[in-house]
Order: sequence, then structure tokens, then C-alpha cells
Amino acid sequence: MSRFQDLVQRRRSHRKFTDELVSDADVRCVLRAALMSPSSKSRRSWQFVVVRDTETISRLASAKPSGSDFLRNVPVAIVVVGDSSDNDCWVEDCSIASVAMQYQAEDIGLGSCWVQLRGRGFEDGTTSDMVVRNLLGIPEGREVLCVIALGHPSDERKPQSEERLKWDNVHTERW
Repeated sequence: MSRFQDLVQRRRSHRKFTDELVSDADVRCVLRAALMSPSSKSRRSWQFVVVRDTETISRLASAKPSGSDFLRNVPVAIVVVGDSSDNDCWVEDCSIASVAMQYQAEDIGLGSCWVQLRGRGFEDGTTSDMVVRNLLGIPEGREVLCVIALGHPSDERKPQSEERLKWDNVHTERW
């Protein structure tokens, strides 16, 4: 196991993946990290839809106007859904679970990328949430936060640069 501070520095978003399949064991490992993530009052009111079907993933890539075309070449897409009727912290809880998946993916040698869907939509008023809910049969009362793209990266990304950290955004005691 690597040190967490090294893992945080190494983790980068990947939008290019090889054709290599992601094993069921690796998907389970990534989902395990999400299921163990902290949640408000331990409600764990998130749900995850694992999509491997290339046609369905291609349709997910069209669920928002821009920034998601790369999904068409992703071997696994994990749709992150929260229960807004049960938990007013669903966005936070789903976000924590999503980041846990991304760190776990990096730790086992997979690449990932967060595709934001909440609050996105088309000029005709159709929201990305509605598109994904209809596509995957997600019930009412559930809200789609994002898609986590998952696969074996085909691109090399340099680790985060210490020099680019914005330490002036950190305040002590007072602003």
C-alpha cells in the first residue's frame, strides 16, 4: 500500500483509456471504497449503477451538452445516485463516495474521471439528471450526481506539482 500523501499527489483525471477490460474484482474494490466512505449520520443513502454495456455508456456520454464525449471509450461507468428524500446531505455524501472511488482506482492502477451531471442540462430544459434517470430506470426521489469513468489509462499524467499548490487560499484563525 502506498502512502496516502503520495496517492493524493499521483491521482489525476484520465479521459483516455485502453481497450483492456476492468476486472469484476477491481470494480468491486472500487465500489467497496465508496460503500465504506463517510456519510451524514451514517445513512449511506447513495446508490451506484455500474454500466459496462457500450451502447448504454455511449448514451451516457450524450447526457449533457459538453464535457462527456470521452465516455464513449470508457470500459466502465459508475453512475452515482443519492436519495434526496432521505438525506439533505446527499450531494456531500455522494461526493465523498465518488472521491473515495477515484483514490481507490488510482491505488490499484486504474484511471478515473468525474463527469458532473447534477445541475447540467440542455437549452430545451431537459436536465442531465432526467436523461440518465430515464436511461437507467432510476426511481423518483433519487438524484444523479455524476458518473465516474473507470478504466486502464492510456495516457501518462504527471503527479500534482507542489509548486502549483495555492497555499494563499489557506487562512489561519481568521480570513
